[in-house]
Amino acid sequence: MPSNTMLSSEKISYWEQKSFFNNIDYLIIGAGIVGYSTALHLRKANPNSKIVILERGFLPSGASSKNAGFACFGSATELYADLQEIPEKDVWETVKLRWEGLSHLRTLIGDQQLKFETNGSWDLITEHETSLFEKVKDQIPYFNTKLKEITGEEGVYSIDPNVSTKFGFNNVITSIFNRLEGQIDTASMNHAFYKKVIAEDIHVLFGIEALSIDQNNVKTTQGTIQSTNISICTNGFGKALIPSEDIVPARAQVLITEPIKNLKIKGTFHYNKGYYYFRNIDDRILFGGGRNLDIRGETSTLLENTALITKSLNAILKNVILPSTPFKIDHQWAGIMGIGKSKKPIVKKLDDHLFCGLRLGGMGVAIGTLVGKELASLIQENK
Repeated sequence: MPSNTMLSSEKISYWEQKSFFNNIDYLIIGAGIVGYSTALHLRKANPNSKIVILERGFLPSGASSKNAGFACFGSATELYADLQEIPEKDVWETVKLRWEGLSHLRTLIGDQQLKFETNGSWDLITEHETSLFEKVKDQIPYFNTKLKEITGEEGVYSIDPNVSTKFGFNNVITSIFNRLEGQIDTASMNHAFYKKVIAEDIHVLFGIEALSIDQNNVKTTQGTIQSTNISICTNGFGKALIPSEDIVPARAQVLITEPIKNLKIKGTFHYNKGYYYFRNIDDRILFGGGRNLDIRGETSTLLENTALITKSLNAILKNVILPSTPFKIDHQWAGIMGIGKSKKPIVKKLDDHLFCGLRLGGMGVAIGTLVGKELASLIQENK
């Protein structure tokens, strides 16, 4: 007969209590890029401390394990749009943070473990965006000057009018190429993070959801857990634990095709002002987006796919991305990002022993490790 093997922390053995729950120095909520990075940086500064990570799912539940694996720092159309609304200094500081964050991720995990590839990215332009394209095109010399200051590299952005011929797209008239953006294997990254924290004697406890926090006590689905220091690293899910912060969940729906023989597409691609994005992986096309079709409905923490967005993704796959190539959808999923009024992440001390690193703005791959590093430094300063 099936039995419930989950036990609350009050009913576990002495050995389990001693190993996992007693005398915790640093409790981190969320086993994603930020949570893992925070733990690793805390371990470096505190070799003998007890560090525990809680994760509500049997696998990581946030965007760190559900993202598209884009190693990006800013498409040309995104930069142009941001400069219309955000102070220039803030825009370039954000790009610099993303670039340095990607470098830190590559150093921390390693390109081989990330399966990192620099195939470049393309901002795809349709006939409906010709006016925008002309405005962005005029700014490319300026963008390249700023990117040289940040990266040390010349000619980051360029016009590629042959993108459709090269990859077989339909209804795409030109593109803006970013030669420094790349892609990673998200599963490989997460596995490398997990192995790294385990090797550093950091406990990761899956299947335990944090429900509320009262001083040094975290009420969870498996009982109350105490810790000297507590860090919330749940990004788009953070509002449930700290409702006062400017964090809004933003669901991203994704699908992936079955393997496609002789797939020509290679790289990362932004479509319809970045509301859609796709890439190659394992001879498949991974395609996500469409949040603009229902912004209110996609302000959700439900890991579900909707008919409206699924239909849109399929239509664009058929009519734009793979117009001459038969394909079948293999799998679909959804991930939850954390956004807000600002693109700057929230890294702050909330109480005497309570901290958070949240609101990655859909750029967790790029900035997650730096947010973890900054959060760990903030916690250290509190000692």
